[in-house]
Amino acid sequence: MVKRINLALQGGGAHGAFTWGVLDRLLQDDGIEIAAISGTSAGALNAAALKAGMADGGRAGARALLDQIWHQVGAVHDLRLTGWIAQALPPIGVINSWMENLMPVSPMDMAALMTSPYQYGALYRNPLEPVVRSLRFDKVCSQSGPELYIAATNVRTGKIRVFSGEELTCDVILASACLPTVFQAVEFVDPKTGKQEAFWDGGYTGNPALFPLFEPHLPDDIMIVNINPLVRDSLPRTAQEIQNRLNEISFNSSLLREMRAIGFVKRLIAEGRMERGTMKDVLLHMVADDDLMNTLSVTSKVTPTPYLLHSLKEAGRAACTRFLERHKADLNDRMTVDLEAMFN
Repeated sequence: MVKRINLALQGGGAHGAFTWGVLDRLLQDDGIEIAAISGTSAGALNAAALKAGMADGGRAGARALLDQIWHQVGAVHDLRLTGWIAQALPPIGVINSWMENLMPVSPMDMAALMTSPYQYGALYRNPLEPVVRSLRFDKVCSQSGPELYIAATNVRTGKIRVFSGEELTCDVILASACLPTVFQAVEFVDPKTGKQEAFWDGGYTGNPALFPLFEPHLPDDIMIVNINPLVRDSLPRTAQEIQNRLNEISFNSSLLREMRAIGFVKRLIAEGRMERGTMKDVLLHMVADDDLMNTLSVTSKVTPTPYLLHSLKEAGRAACTRFLERHKADLNDRMTVDLEAMFN
């Protein structure tokens, strides 16, 4: 029996290569059908590549296009060489620690305090644009394959804007991944309002947005691919550690609010205080590797080296394999995230 699920893909810069690995593994399992995807930032790029690749060449096409996109992000032709070299290198967490010791204050953070991306004038170029523009948006907007929802933050209103269907363009993907201290706001006419609007990273308001996946025609199961650690047991003390934890908390806050709301609705249904069918009884699942992500920091999110991307892809594949071994039978049957323990 085929298991139908929705995917919710978090953003996190270069750490999105972990999600690449999760998707690569999921696409190898013919017993799982992806009905819809909600993506933000790097999750939006992963989602768009999967949708376009699948529309053009099925599961194999999706895997190939994800490989191509992340090879472009890493500015290399073939990551297999990196995989061979990686066997002789220390874990990525060790390398990340070396980088932080060499640079106790992130150059990106220093630049953000002293400069604005608007100071570059005519020289400004978004380095992600060639990567995103390489996608075929007729395939991204295709009615076949998974439904696709991409979140960005409206700068003027501060509200989330979720784009779908024919609204999906190169500008929408760039907007979803637009960190305001690094990139100029992405401006275009919002097809919903007809107004010229500016957008920033969707992670501020929905990382990722779950509510688009509550539609009645979609399956109850939502698999969240989480790349920002929910818990860090150690107290941040250095400037980079404090900045890193602030980044994780802010980019997890919207997700945690939605998960808490899901838990509230499930309690009302279970206690008979809400009639079944009135609201969606969501079955949440999560694929993550917090042990690995706790060894990384915000610095590595903006440092997409081939070695980092390869290591994260392999970690994502392994995490997805572990999840499927333990919980594939639970899909479409029961929730595998313990919301009560999470919020108590």
